[in-house]
Formats: sequence, C-alpha cells, structure tokens
Amino acid sequence: MIKVFKESFGKNIIIDQPLAEYNTFGTGGRARLFIDVKTPEDLAAVVKTANKAGISYFMLGGGSNVLVSDSGYEGLVIRNCINGLKAEGTSITSGAGEELQSMVDFAAGSSLSGLEFATGIYGTVGGAVFGNAGAYGSDIGAVVESAQLVDRQGNIRTEPAEHFEFGYRYSKLKQTREFIVEVKIALKRGRREQIQAKIDEISKLRQQKLPENAKTAGCFFKNIPDPKEEFGKMAAGKLLDEVGAKDMHHGGARVYEQHANIIINDGTADTNDITELARQLKRKVMERFGIELEEEITYLGSF
Repeated sequence: MIKVFKESFGKNIIIDQPLAEYNTFGTGGRARLFIDVKTPEDLAAVVKTANKAGISYFMLGGGSNVLVSDSGYEGLVIRNCINGLKAEGTSITSGAGEELQSMVDFAAGSSLSGLEFATGIYGTVGGAVFGNAGAYGSDIGAVVESAQLVDRQGNIRTEPAEHFEFGYRYSKLKQTREFIVEVKIALKRGRREQIQAKIDEISKLRQQKLPENAKTAGCFFKNIPDPKEEFGKMAAGKLLDEVGAKDMHHGGARVYEQHANIIINDGTADTNDITELARQLKRKVMERFGIELEEEITYLGSF
C-alpha cells in the first residue's frame, strides 16, 4: 500500500502523520498516510490511486468539525489545499480549501452581499458546503450556484446547487462522499460600508458567545427543528443549559461556561475525554426532555 503511494507521489505522501495539529480540538492519533492536494487534478489522481490500492480515505479541510480517534486513522487523510478567489459580476468562485472567512471578506471587498451570516464560522469553504454551514437563519446552501467536485472514482465534474440537496446542516455529499474542489457563489450587489458594518456586528456577537483561541469545534450538537422557535430551530444549547451542562467536565474536556453547546479541550484532553463528556450531555438531555441530540461534528477513525 505505502509503496504504491510512494511510487505515485514521492515525498508528498507522509507516513504516520499526527493529526492533532490539523483539527481545532487538538486531539487524536496519527493518519497512516497523509497528503496535501492543491489542484482538482491532484485530488483526482490521489483518489484513483487510493481506489487501486484498496485503502480508505478521508478529506480534511480546516479540521473545525472533526473529532479524530485517539487511535488515529488507518487510511489516507487528504488535506484540501485548493485555494483561489475571484469575482465575476455578482458571483464569486472559491477554491474549496480557502478559509470561509476569507471568502466572506473577499465578498465584502467586492461589494457583494449575502455571505455576512458566515462571519466567524470556523473552517474551509469546502467543509462549509459539505455540512451546509449556517447561522442567524441563513446557510451557505442558499447562495451556492454550482460546484465542481471529484467523485469517488476520481472523475471531475460540475454540478448545480440542486445536486447537493441542501438541508439543515446537510448536503447529499454526506451520503455520496464526493469531494468539493471549487464553489461558485451567487450574491447581490451592495454597499461595501453596509456589508462591512454587518460583518462587524456579527463578529462582535460571536466574540461574546464563543471562546477566543480555545481548542473547540464550536457548537457540538445540532439545533432541534421546531417551527415555533426563531429560525425554525430550538437551540440545543438551551436544553443543555437547563440540564446543568455548564458545570460538567470529564478529564481535560469541559463545557464552555458561556455557551452550553460548546465543548472545550483545556489543553490536557484526549478525544476519549471529549466523547465521554458528549455522551453524558446527550444522556442528560434524553432523560430530561426525551430528545436525542445529534452531533454536528464528524467522527474520524475507530470509536
């Protein structure tokens, strides 16, 4: 297996790469194989080689919504480093490896409105499309015009927004496991000063709610659909607050004192600490409200 990848990609393939530095929780073991890809063609070649070698593989963006097993991942981790931003008319095209905030700022600089809601959301553009990231009643799926992807056979193609069947924190990519490499976003012309003012407003709101420079994945659990609530969702944090989540911890993992749906690694936690704390939180909400919380994060490796 390793020989096949070394023959194809040489020094670009890394063996036994620690993954803690590549996810925002800062935990987890090693990837048996690891590679950065910088073009769609690079990714297509890696996928075809992995299929040929019979090895499992996982695409990693900013690592902001991933929890890596302490035992690591026995397959290949592909890190998306496909960058680039350009504006044409009222559309922006972005490489999937760009930071989502970079696209938000680029849109503002181009006097294009429609991405302000994404201010302060961790992760890459590709990861945002994969999980249909959103906030304040908006999500990225609502502004996607089309996207270029690489499928599990290593074919490159472009699909319209309808292909992805966007829903709350969902895209069809979670089933097909196809990889986003480039996204075209449809926005509206606006006044740069007004767009920037909205970005600044949301940024301040996020700073009040989210821990600064903490090892966290942001909100751990999805909100619960409820048409009676604002934006049609009941905040998972509200239920967690009512069961005393803010006082809970396990090992080096604790619940953020200002937001009950955020788990923080205090610097000493391993992945087991985080998963055990999450299990206790889910149990308390189920016992009190009969609601089973669903994780926003993706688990990588053996759990």
